Amino acid sequence: MAKRLNPRRITLGGHEAIALTPQEYEQLVATRRQIGGQSARVRVLALQAKQTEQLLRELETLVTEPWQGCPERSGTAPAASSVPCSDSAESDRDAHAGCLRCALAALLRRHRPLST
Repeated sequence: MAKRLNPRRITLGGHEAIALTPQEYEQLVATRRQIGGQSARVRVLALQAKQTEQLLRELETLVTEPWQGCPERSGTAPAASSVPCSDSAESDRDAHAGCLRCALAALLRRHRPLST
């Protein structure tokens, strides 16, 4: 960590001010840029934490709700739908709306970060 500087106080036009050398001023500006960058990263991490917290709350709600059997598992779905729900055609997914596994997959897709 950098040494702590003792500011040189001066009076200009009746107002107290701090005098900096050009090197001290450049160091101050560089430090402010670093803090700005760190602040931006903290905001992004806070947003990601909130989104993850929301995802976990929704997953908890989904898992604790009474489970409605998936048509695929109950024997009412045609044999062609033995493909996992997440790999099925869009219309085939609608048939599995009550499946907990399908609902979890849809929830995870909805909360997937845009950057990936």
